[in-house]
Amino acid sequence: MIQIAELGQNEFEVTVSLQKITTHIVFLNDEMHQQLCHNRLSKTDLIIKSFEFLLQREPNTSILSRFNLDHIGHYFPEYLNTFN
Repeated sequence: MIQIAELGQNEFEVTVSLQKITTHIVFLNDEMHQQLCHNRLSKTDLIIKSFEFLLQREPNTSILSRFNLDHIGHYFPEYLNTFN
């Protein structure tokens, strides 16, 4: 289960509840939002889908505790085209 709390306009707290519960601070500004999905998804939906993407590739305990959402593309290049 993935839960999101908006901490600010561009800052979100994501809690992933699997075998272990992890918490992550994710940054997503308007420009990054536009680049990743052309605003077709809300910021919250984009973050949820991004965490689903990550969880298909690694356990939640391996996900960074703080990161900009577009940094996923540094580790998984295919991510940058996932929502276009």
